[in-house]
Amino acid sequence: MAAPTQDQVTAALATVNDPEIRRPITELDMVESVEISPEGMVSVRILLTVSGCPLKDTIIRETTAAVSKVEGVTGVQVDLGVMSTEQRKGLQTKLRGDKGPEKEIQFNQPGSLTRVFAVASGKGGVGKSSVTVNLAAAMAASGLKVGIVDADIYGHSVPRMLGAAERPTKVEDMIMPPMAHDIKVISVGMFKPPGNSAVVWRGPMLDRALHQFLADVYWGDLDILLLDLPPGTGDIAISVAQRLPSAELLIVTTPQQAAAEVAERAGSIAAQTHQQIAGVIENMSYLPCPHCQERIPVFGEGGGQDVADALTRTLGTRVPLLGQIPLDTRLREGGDEGKPLVLTDPDAPAAAELIKIAAGLSKRGSSIKGLQLGLSPAGR
Repeated sequence: MAAPTQDQVTAALATVNDPEIRRPITELDMVESVEISPEGMVSVRILLTVSGCPLKDTIIRETTAAVSKVEGVTGVQVDLGVMSTEQRKGLQTKLRGDKGPEKEIQFNQPGSLTRVFAVASGKGGVGKSSVTVNLAAAMAASGLKVGIVDADIYGHSVPRMLGAAERPTKVEDMIMPPMAHDIKVISVGMFKPPGNSAVVWRGPMLDRALHQFLADVYWGDLDILLLDLPPGTGDIAISVAQRLPSAELLIVTTPQQAAAEVAERAGSIAAQTHQQIAGVIENMSYLPCPHCQERIPVFGEGGGQDVADALTRTLGTRVPLLGQIPLDTRLREGGDEGKPLVLTDPDAPAAAELIKIAAGLSKRGSSIKGLQLGLSPAGR
């Protein structure tokens, strides 16, 4: 049997994606050399972006598997090196492109088609983070490219709820976000030392962290970006309005009137920031009776609709109630275990409602306002 050709091996390597960047290692100039012996033994040297890359075993395994499938290959040897500073800068330029300053927020660019949703609540404890994570998981499962910014700096919980245990990798000053359940995610919790230490920052530091999450992280081409905001209308909510003026608000509340009143205040910030509210989500709406399936209104009734109606009057534009999510202990358990309910049991009533909400948000068309269409008047 003849030994494989260089082109055959290169084609096989082109099917191997970097696990963090999700683009072929050949396209990223990570393949330094390929040597093929007359007996069919293939030696591949791959350059990692950083020393000690946590996913190097994945790269070795997938490279070996891809090359082994080529006819005539009798064995595969994968050696690893590390990119030089110049090579990393070249990779950073290739990923970010040459247009505009490096620190620009890509979601604010005229050609961006990413829809940004900022998930907000008036007070804590209404399940805002659980809703964010499950919406993201449902959207990713439907085939969309999704990212989450855990913007709740003091109360960050998204990494645990997604089971995202990896720490981000840096390529020069560009941060590669870890992935979990096909969702790119970044959180201040990924940068802290081991342990459950608190983040003690004032407003300017919070704003700086948010800007880094948006500008320094390599998000790639996302369809949806979700931001899990802290409760209330504090520094982060104001920074999001300034940094991402096109972000649409999703207001999460419970049916309880006390929670609904505070949620209304959180949503009314849109009147001052001129943001659009995508809708209201009522969480913990009712408890299905385990015996007769009647709905037990544990936290009262009507709070979500009240918030939607009040915001409609305040803003002068219709704010819909997007859905009512029932109480389900499995939703909480999935968050503790890093396994979103929409993935583990999509037929559960709470999961089904979350999937319905996610589908509705995903189907709403993006505006073409500000896009360059490349049209010019025809000559006469």
